[in-house]
Amino acid sequence: MKKFSNLLITWGIVFLFLIILGFFYNRSIDDNYLYLGEDAPIPTQLHPLVEEKKNILLQQAAESSINLVITDEFRTFEEQDALFERGRTTQGNIVTNARAGETYHNYGLAIDYALINEAGDYIWDTTYDGNNNGISDWFEVAELAKDLGFEWGGDWSGFKDYPHLQMTFGLSIHQLQDGMRPAT
Repeated sequence: MKKFSNLLITWGIVFLFLIILGFFYNRSIDDNYLYLGEDAPIPTQLHPLVEEKKNILLQQAAESSINLVITDEFRTFEEQDALFERGRTTQGNIVTNARAGETYHNYGLAIDYALINEAGDYIWDTTYDGNNNGISDWFEVAELAKDLGFEWGGDWSGFKDYPHLQMTFGLSIHQLQDGMRPAT
């Protein structure tokens, strides 16, 4: 009986510890995120910090003589579904594996970029060195973006999405779908 009592006390202490840990974890989440519920409105534009960092990236690229263009920013669910259908049920090449609600673009937390060559054409050539410094402009932009806090799709271990930059604020797509949003 004494062993059972000791076991019960031990499990009680563990349970109490987990409750306290959960309380402090949830409190820290509250400081960084907003939970708006499953019916949370979907953003309609870039998050202000993503917008600010995008503008700084464009400025830094220009200062490095890199002709950079942002080709995509916030995307509605309808735009995402249409993009997903490209190469599947509509003409064109497959350009995304994400359906509506499955990309940071839908939450205003991602941008895509391309370069502009000497002829003024948008290009996605990762070897292009338009500023002639011996380094790929594409990778120079990626490094500038990472220094600003963006995650670069070219660093992903699976599917490499070289034009993609995102700021997740530590939130997963699932959390965004469930109504979590960055606090700022």
